[in-house]
Amino acid sequence: MKHTINIEERLLHFKQPAGTSRGVYTERRIWLVRVTDGSAVGIGECAPLPDLSCDALPARIYNNVLRRFCDVVEQTGAIPYDDLRPYPSMLFGLETALLSLECRVKSDEFASAPLVTDETAVANSKLYTLNSTLFARGEEGIPINGLVWMGTYDEMAARIEEKLRQGFRCIKLKIGAIDFDRELDLLRRIRERFGPREVELRVDANGAFRFDDGDALYKLELLSQYALHSIEQPIKAGQWANMAELCRDAPLPIALDEELIGINNPEQKRQLLNIIKPAYIVLKPSLHGGMAGCREWISIARDMGIGSWMTSALESNIGLNAIAQLCADVYGPNITMPQGLGTGLLFTDNIPMPLEIRGDKLWISTHS
Repeated sequence: MKHTINIEERLLHFKQPAGTSRGVYTERRIWLVRVTDGSAVGIGECAPLPDLSCDALPARIYNNVLRRFCDVVEQTGAIPYDDLRPYPSMLFGLETALLSLECRVKSDEFASAPLVTDETAVANSKLYTLNSTLFARGEEGIPINGLVWMGTYDEMAARIEEKLRQGFRCIKLKIGAIDFDRELDLLRRIRERFGPREVELRVDANGAFRFDDGDALYKLELLSQYALHSIEQPIKAGQWANMAELCRDAPLPIALDEELIGINNPEQKRQLLNIIKPAYIVLKPSLHGGMAGCREWISIARDMGIGSWMTSALESNIGLNAIAQLCADVYGPNITMPQGLGTGLLFTDNIPMPLEIRGDKLWISTHS
């Protein structure tokens, strides 16, 4: 089947500055890829994160590389998966666009429809959905964590209260930005009111702790007082032996996140997990190999008894929808593990889609 692919570079703007370990984001650059076959359209999102993604190239170079892969798909009708392993955000966008196109072509409602170019019509049409899942049919929501971004003590305390009022039963705090004792105090304040069966607590250190002077293990011991579900990436990525030691000795479960970036070969994935032996891995398709790469990570981890969950990486609603559909498919019906899928509401100029958060779950509305 002959495909035509167009690329649109777009700049999204945050409603509020988003604080991360790599600085504060006020805007977000993405690339939308639209695949058409003359009668239907599919859309996907390529969203590399500066200073983090292994394919975070300067905008002009990124666009040229993406164009080259789009040309291959146009000529062959297939995604060159092996060639795209080093470019996970591009792979994710192309996977989503082609699956979106396939869904529209297979749908009787859209099979003979004219080419859709208006953005609102595209957003409300049959974007990538797996109709076999309860989530896609609007019958089940996906549980998500309430994410508390880095900020001052007072800002983070206020955000925690807001998440609790909204009904979140899993709160995730990004730590490492303020005094560690103050961060412990935030956790203590939650635990004084809610036990671990009432509110699950996760923290993400983004590599903020030091290993060499015992800093990391000491801080993990202090954190363990608050019955945490897990901590993500306590030390910087690339220290496999040190991370393995922490996973062995730490009094709370450790999840890998940044550690997985750039590990694209299946044998490398097995080697990393076999050496470090984490309790969990946290998967972001834009960072960790697209949909195919995440499925690969999950399969290898399951064989080793390692758990996993998925998280969005500041994508628009296009990417968020695709990750949610993937979650519903990979983890099956009645998902109980909270996923990190709430970031689609961060932008003032997001792409409208029938996604909404009700309580502590992400839902897709089939009536939008």
